[in-house]
Amino acid sequence: MKNRFELIVFDWDGTLMDSEARIVDCIQRAAEDAEVAVPSNQAARDIIGLGLDEAIARLFPGAGEHAARDIVDAYRKHWLGNEIEEAVMFDGAHELISGLHQRGHLLGVATGKSRRGLDKALKQSGLGDFFHATRCADETFSKPHPQMLEEILTDLNTAAANALVVGDTEYDMRMAQSAGVEAIGIGHGVHSIERLRDSGASRCFADLFELADWLLNSTDVR
Repeated sequence: MKNRFELIVFDWDGTLMDSEARIVDCIQRAAEDAEVAVPSNQAARDIIGLGLDEAIARLFPGAGEHAARDIVDAYRKHWLGNEIEEAVMFDGAHELISGLHQRGHLLGVATGKSRRGLDKALKQSGLGDFFHATRCADETFSKPHPQMLEEILTDLNTAAANALVVGDTEYDMRMAQSAGVEAIGIGHGVHSIERLRDSGASRCFADLFELADWLLNSTDVR
């Protein structure tokens, strides 16, 4: 069967990596370090998927430039440190990515992580060699702006109609919609399936196993 989607672009946190708890912990520790009000678990969860600067601006709208920079620096210290348990890949992530690679798909990552954070995750996960192009929020506009996705399309010479975005937040769905790319929602991340659908997801799957069954086995993949 001819691959309808030549290129599949994945979000990272909440889609391939189960990093929600670690991100929330890092945000709350960073707030404590900067001596600002600590956000609730729900508030911290809701900004996952944005670039760090955008996330901090949304979580701490009253913080001045200096305070915001302190929070960002503290977050990075905790995330790149080893005092918090490392995040792990979701079950089925390795099998899905390697299976798509074997099928001949181009694969990309569009993430709110920093380049340093993504490179660390790619190395630790063992998935780095499978991806043909990646973009991070410190290299281009943060989601939901479409620039990082548009740059991946350009780098891999792929038309928007032949690409697919897979993510767990409305920011992924809105990014894809703005770039004219179909988007699939994953329900094991931070935003509900209803929210993903309302944000433009054409389909939603509960987890990576359901997604793999559709992408690798179904004749319904256009």
